[in-house]
Amino acid sequence: MNEKSLDSRILDDGETDRQLVEGRNAVLEAFRSGKTVDRLYVLDGCKDGPVQTIVREARKHDTIISFVSRERLDQLSQTGRHQGVIAQTAAYEYSTVEDILERARQKGEAPFLILLDGIEDPHNLGAIIRTANQAGAHGVIIPKRRAVGLTAVVARTSAGALNYTPVAKVTNLTAAIQRLKKEGIWFVCADMDGELMYRQNLTGPIGLVVGSEGEGVSKLVRENCDMTAAIPMKGDIDSLNASVAAGILAYEIVRQRMSAG
Repeated sequence: MNEKSLDSRILDDGETDRQLVEGRNAVLEAFRSGKTVDRLYVLDGCKDGPVQTIVREARKHDTIISFVSRERLDQLSQTGRHQGVIAQTAAYEYSTVEDILERARQKGEAPFLILLDGIEDPHNLGAIIRTANQAGAHGVIIPKRRAVGLTAVVARTSAGALNYTPVAKVTNLTAAIQRLKKEGIWFVCADMDGELMYRQNLTGPIGLVVGSEGEGVSKLVRENCDMTAAIPMKGDIDSLNASVAAGILAYEIVRQRMSAG
């Protein structure tokens, strides 16, 4: 999904007023107070000192920065007083990967993580978080770029699960997988060309990696997984909704864990 269509979706989610911070002082304060900013929109070509201070602050926090036209800022603005900057903030605070691992340790359970590669639909993300909670996953990991964040729509679609299931956002999903492998976690990638999921050993410390409906899991992420798992398909189309696929595979992991005692 390109930048323009992503921005359009943000406008259309119906609850943008709960996620946007406008005006130089308000945006700068959002950064300095520790509030999670998913994306910063800045007037392209603006050399104003306070705006440049905000840009530096955004880079310090590794925030995605989009330089856009004044027309685009006016379209995003809910107040008409954006002063050249608008911050899109998270509806919920993110956890860290370490928080998720600690949750597994506190429960005395082998880690069960769900990693999402390129999920851009907030309804899909919300539904997957809901499934993760019900399946006993210790947390969800999403990438910072080319993916939806914790918007109000995601929170609503999760049906309250976001209050109980931690979500971590990482700069690089491949690097996160490589780091987690050192913790003894194995990774299974959802792939329609993979081995049938019933033939895979999905017990023990595991990370389930699910991609978007259109693109699937990216090549580099897939190559860093230990195995691939396919869901049996008997119909006339060759794919499932991402949240449905995540649910089926998550519950195969649950089944195998229960069978293993």
